[in-house]
Amino acid sequence: MTKSTFKSGYLDVKTPMPGLNDLEGESVPELFEHVIDTHVHIFPDVFFRAVWKWFDRYGWPIRYKLTTTQIFNFLFSKGVEHVVAFQYAHKPGMASYLNNYMVEIIEQFNKTDNFRGRITGMATVFPGEDGAVDILKKAFHQGLKGVKLHVHVQCFDLISNDMDAIYKLCTNYGLPMVIHAGREPKSPAYSCDPYQLCSAYKVEEIIRSYPMLKLCVPHLGMDEFDEYKSMIERYDNLWLDTAMALTDYLPIGHILDIGVMRSDRIMYGSDFPNIPYSWDRELKALAALNLPDENIKKICWENAKELFSIQF
Repeated sequence: MTKSTFKSGYLDVKTPMPGLNDLEGESVPELFEHVIDTHVHIFPDVFFRAVWKWFDRYGWPIRYKLTTTQIFNFLFSKGVEHVVAFQYAHKPGMASYLNNYMVEIIEQFNKTDNFRGRITGMATVFPGEDGAVDILKKAFHQGLKGVKLHVHVQCFDLISNDMDAIYKLCTNYGLPMVIHAGREPKSPAYSCDPYQLCSAYKVEEIIRSYPMLKLCVPHLGMDEFDEYKSMIERYDNLWLDTAMALTDYLPIGHILDIGVMRSDRIMYGSDFPNIPYSWDRELKALAALNLPDENIKKICWENAKELFSIQF
């Protein structure tokens, strides 16, 4: 397969990037009393096959090519207690189908005593599509607990009338938004330039304009780490997740010290199953930081319980 080179921010790599053959653990590290994974992707099988094909060409080899049911069974068997599940609609007209799929999967797992109540499902929508607000209202009434959007894939402007309607809706419902609003990792396959659409400055404008909106930016805001560190210190309505940021895989240039960051606004997330290394690599990296017990509790489960209103 022909490889391409692309440059953006800290990335100057050949794609696809390599997979890692690191050993995987049998369970979550004993250090962690509880683990909530706040960043897990699910899709119907046909969508997953398209995602795998895309990553094989433009990203990295996905190590865990699993169906949705297999994903949940795998993580729960390893000791993860709760999962926050995402989807994203890459074009208009898909969101209702994906939201119904999420509802059905949760209903399926709730029929089993061991898995009941262990999945928080997030809705999606394509910003600007016809009836976007009504699509989300229906999803919320069906029991989905917030919205997941991905600027790189969906190519929308964070500051726009289309997004204002969604911010207002989530604020009114008191439900969180998870938006991949960080600039990285960039890919030559995206139909838009994330560096034109994403910035910490825009995110700060959002959280200042909607102080009651609960917003999470994944990957610790990659690559504007310092800016996001500063923002979570100043604002109570912004959270970050750790997905892929602690694993020493992407060439981010330096090891992030989350021990000096506001611990009540950081959550563990894996990006499972779309990862090129062992399922617990992020957890092992987190354990190796030797953070105070109170910080570990917040990052691994307490903050997620607060943001997503999780009961267990």
